[in-house]
Amino acid sequence: MKPFLIAGLAMLIASPVLAQTAAEKTGVNSALGVAPKTEDFVAEAATSDMFEIDSSKLAIARSDAATKAFAEQMVKDHQKTSQELKALVSGGKVQAKIPQTMTSAQKEMLDKLSSLQGEDFTKQYHADQEEAHEDAVDLFKRYGDEGDNPDLKAWAAKTRPALEHHLQMAKDLNK
Repeated sequence: MKPFLIAGLAMLIASPVLAQTAAEKTGVNSALGVAPKTEDFVAEAATSDMFEIDSSKLAIARSDAATKAFAEQMVKDHQKTSQELKALVSGGKVQAKIPQTMTSAQKEMLDKLSSLQGEDFTKQYHADQEEAHEDAVDLFKRYGDEGDNPDLKAWAAKTRPALEHHLQMAKDLNK
């Protein structure tokens, strides 16, 4: 009986931490406008950058001039934000781990994109960019408004206008 009581107590103590992470992964935090935990923000920002860079490198090789220009800007800007985020973490201002790989959903999107050519590729890249930047703007807004790490919160708020500009550029490509 005592082991069950201890296990139950441990679950009660851990459940708010697990719930917040699960809520971020399922989109509940986004729907409610709740700021993500620092670890979740760092992971999502880092993997988003990875997807932006890799998908945009494909677009540089496979798309029309307007899309290539957009993709080149995405590579440049997202490499910069990746470096800034890594500096915050490695400098000790943010206690979190930067993932080394994209999420499985991002990998699936990239795999699908990799399998396409021509107009099909370009349409999918444009759609993916709009979706990815909508998610990024939402993430950075929530953390920039109410995040719990002051340095990361300031960086998110400073970075958000560039992401909003990227989103507008992606919407313009989809017209």
